[in-house]
Amino acid sequence: MKNHYNLSVTHLSILLLCLLPLLANGQHKPLPRTIYERLTQEETGKMTLEMDFTTLSINRKTDNYYPATLTASDGKVYRVEVKSRGKFRRRIAEIPPLKIKFKKKTLVAEGLDTLNEVKLVLPCYNNEQGDELIVKEYIAYRMFEKLTGVSIRARLVRLSMRDSHVESSSKRNVLAILLEDEEELAARLNGVLVEPFGTPVDSFMTNHAALLIMFEYMIGNTDWDLALHRNVRLLKSPQTNKIIPIPYDFDFSGLVSAPYASPASESGLRTVQDRFLMSSGFKIESLKRAAQQLRAAKKDLYDLCYSKYLSAETEEKMVHYLNTFFDQIEQRDQIPPTLLMLAE
Repeated sequence: MKNHYNLSVTHLSILLLCLLPLLANGQHKPLPRTIYERLTQEETGKMTLEMDFTTLSINRKTDNYYPATLTASDGKVYRVEVKSRGKFRRRIAEIPPLKIKFKKKTLVAEGLDTLNEVKLVLPCYNNEQGDELIVKEYIAYRMFEKLTGVSIRARLVRLSMRDSHVESSSKRNVLAILLEDEEELAARLNGVLVEPFGTPVDSFMTNHAALLIMFEYMIGNTDWDLALHRNVRLLKSPQTNKIIPIPYDFDFSGLVSAPYASPASESGLRTVQDRFLMSSGFKIESLKRAAQQLRAAKKDLYDLCYSKYLSAETEEKMVHYLNTFFDQIEQRDQIPPTLLMLAE
């Protein structure tokens, strides 16, 4: 049976943006459920992935797919293919980020959509710190999703991994992020993925772009770029012909503070704990509106910082980092002067 997608947003402008896909061609066409939704029906559901992780890790620079077995939390077993993906973490992580591809005929047989790819973000380190970094990045994803449904869906999963290359290998249990693939994102929002370099400011959906800019500033992230579409998906709306930027990859943000993270060289910052407003040419009024949207969602954003998978110390550090942002923008009902100089 086909199900409707429910998109929650804070403000009317974003609500209307989320409703646009449902009005395509003058009618509402609900999409069938996907394998991503099947796997993420419950928060922190259990999954097991068994494959030759040793060979995959050795050949991480290639785009070769390797056979694997994925067991979902409901016990359903899927024969899948897995490959390495990403850039920086692909080089440094013990096991790189993964793309998992399902067989379309299997999905059709289960009444699911043929959107057959999902992404998996794994800890860079095989210790408690690795898990906490994953949870903090997951919280960043959920913060943006709390602000707008026009976002990449992310869900935390408890993953058991077994390396079939080693006969006596025991299972390694980690926390991981299951990410919605960009093709599913585009299908869900009835948009078209585009990759134009140097896109002029007036081509973007202004309110949403401004929200992205202020969100990235709030979490202290400079590892993104609209013009170069670095760590940003660009989705073109057929209804408005405008481009909607959607962020991903937040491990270089101050909120996450991964040990390997560093600020963008052009920012002039010494540490990711500092902030730099990458206004990308957008007018100050649109940034003010976005700042107000963040203020309206302040409690929800703080609430997300508290997780049973984080230590009390880590939770308090995240809350303190958000405090430094909100204290700054709440001193006056506008973008502070230090930001204003950068935005103009």
